[in-house]
Amino acid sequence: MSPPNFANALPELQALLGERLSLAQAVRDQHAAGEGLSPDLPPDAVAWPTDKAEVCALLKICHAHGVPAIAYGAGSSLEGHISAPRGGVTLDLSRMDAVLDVHADDADCVVQPGVTREALNAFLQDTGLFFPVDPGANATLGGMASTRASGTTTMRYGSMWHNVLAMEVALADGRLVRFGSRARKSSAGLDLVRLMIGAEGTLGVITELTLRLHPQPTEVAAASCAFPTLADAVNAVTEIVMSGVPCARVEFLDEHQVKACNAHSNLALPELPTLFLEFHGTAAGVNEQAEMAQGIAAEHGSVAFEWARRPEDRSRLWRARHMAYFAALALRPGCAHIVADVCVPISALADAVAQARADIDAEGLVATVLGHVGDGNFHVIFMPMPGDVAEQAAVDRVYAAMVARAHTAGGTCTGEHGIGMGKKAKLLDELGPDTVQLMRLIKNAWDPRGILNPEKIF
Repeated sequence: MSPPNFANALPELQALLGERLSLAQAVRDQHAAGEGLSPDLPPDAVAWPTDKAEVCALLKICHAHGVPAIAYGAGSSLEGHISAPRGGVTLDLSRMDAVLDVHADDADCVVQPGVTREALNAFLQDTGLFFPVDPGANATLGGMASTRASGTTTMRYGSMWHNVLAMEVALADGRLVRFGSRARKSSAGLDLVRLMIGAEGTLGVITELTLRLHPQPTEVAAASCAFPTLADAVNAVTEIVMSGVPCARVEFLDEHQVKACNAHSNLALPELPTLFLEFHGTAAGVNEQAEMAQGIAAEHGSVAFEWARRPEDRSRLWRARHMAYFAALALRPGCAHIVADVCVPISALADAVAQARADIDAEGLVATVLGHVGDGNFHVIFMPMPGDVAEQAAVDRVYAAMVARAHTAGGTCTGEHGIGMGKKAKLLDELGPDTVQLMRLIKNAWDPRGILNPEKIF
């Protein structure tokens, strides 16, 4: 049964949204969890606002009655960000999906939060510009900002932290505020744009984003190269990065992940630790970058260096990488899935990856290792069977060891997935109680009734 505060708010919510407020169990269940960590915690209702005025009005009602409000984009987050542990209303922002303006001469654009990254790039196709942040999933840009998303192109173009210039935000009490500007730099007061990026919906609901765009490269080349051992592949990455080769992407797949991708995406890659690389620039620049990377790979024993210069070949290669999560799950039908995410300084990467793989094998777990290793970020996709207590305990041991090694090396418990519900204890281990308490004080100042995405981060 819904709590009394929601029941009191319901008539106002229905008057505001009509049929765009659903109490149906199936709809609520669809909005109960994202990918990865999947607690069964549905909201009391799902709302589909269509503009900023409705978002503000909805939050004002929730604030007055103490009803939780959870912002929802594409549902692709991995740490329980969109679950509703206290019930409340999920704000599905998928219908706020307009590209509002493109300033081609200034290389920026203004979008609503429900625009997906693929939709934005399709819209920009004829402008000579593109938005580069690529977390793999076709996530919404509002969700990507809220989780400080990064991904395959981060080492060249940066994360959402680097590519959001300004935003409009509905606060917990329904007020609408704007942070930042279209200027490329500013010294005007506290940087509230950066505070919102990665706040995971706990400080406000993003209603509009101004994004930095980049020129579409005149030449793109991609390649895959296999190595005899995992250490050879990761050491090659380290040297490529430290040599200053301006790669657009460097992705790593261990032999288990390559096997999964071959089966799922109909590839024929050698089933060895493998790097996917991509280079952007002029024809001369791309050739120089590629030759340098190929030479470094050869020094580390690469046994197969294959080019994918045609657009269709590159698309096939990167689609296989983007589908790696689903390919891995196909290795063990019926399994549960936990996607681990740590990030370390590049000098610590080879040891961190090798020790994670050794721990997985020692525990007898089914898991693949992959990641955006050009910036020190790697993932393990664990696939325990549901209800297998021993396997789950083994996963917890391996994951805890990964995080501990990352912290020892000066790294972090999450490079891009965020904290959500799943990593609250790991955040405390990483930053300590005093720093986390400072975060709590900010949260309490912005959201004194605690209605915005409760029980996330803290």
